[in-house]
Formats: sequence, C-alpha cells, structure tokens
Amino acid sequence: MSFYLAKTISMPFDRALEKVVGELKKEGFGIITEIDVAKTMKEKLDIAFQRYLILGVCNPGLAHKALEIDDKVGLMLPCNVIVQELAEHVTEVAAIDPRATVGAVGNPALEDVAKQIGIKLENVIGHV
Repeated sequence: MSFYLAKTISMPFDRALEKVVGELKKEGFGIITEIDVAKTMKEKLDIAFQRYLILGVCNPGLAHKALEIDDKVGLMLPCNVIVQELAEHVTEVAAIDPRATVGAVGNPALEDVAKQIGIKLENVIGHV
C-alpha cells in the first residue's frame, strides 16, 4: 500500500487548486496551512521550482476523535494535500493516505478514524 493517493489531471494549476479547495470543503476539511514551495525555494535558495503548494487540511470532527483516542496523533496532523504543476495544463493532486501511515502510531484504535479520513480524501482526489 502506498502512503499517498494521487491523480494527474489535464487542467491548469489555478483551476485544479480551485477544484481541490472546493472538494475539500465538501468533505468537511478546512485548510489551516498553505506552503508555497516554489516561493520558498526562490526566496531561500534562489532556485526556480515548479508551482507546488502543500495544503495542511483538517476535518475538525475526525481530528477530535483521533486526538481523544491518542493525544500524540497530533504530531501527524494536519493531513497534507499537494497540488503541483507537472507541465502546462497538467497538474498532479496528491494526499497523504492516513490508512497507510496510522501503523506508525501503533494504536489500532485509530484505524477506524484513519479509514474515515482516507475515504474522504479519496473522494476529494476522485472528484477533482
């Protein structure tokens, strides 16, 4: 099992980002962080990099459930979703798959919450 879910789409970056944000909202996720990797690479290293955003997303209800089961799971929050421009009008959208990463926590009680989050992120990727 891969640790992420991904889809490459024939769509300009800005439109793909707009769709991702809309689909995240439909699934109950809010964006709590946004990292512009291209901007950071340029500012810190003077390196040109493709358009690449890391969105830190959270579904508050499911995050609350997970934190009640294991308060250290907060170290794995928020869930990251990336949107990156591979070529003109070609964009990749990818998300962490919490079902694959929950094993690192070592608490089987988290598996159901990870499954619920994974399904929601699959829906986001699938509808972009």
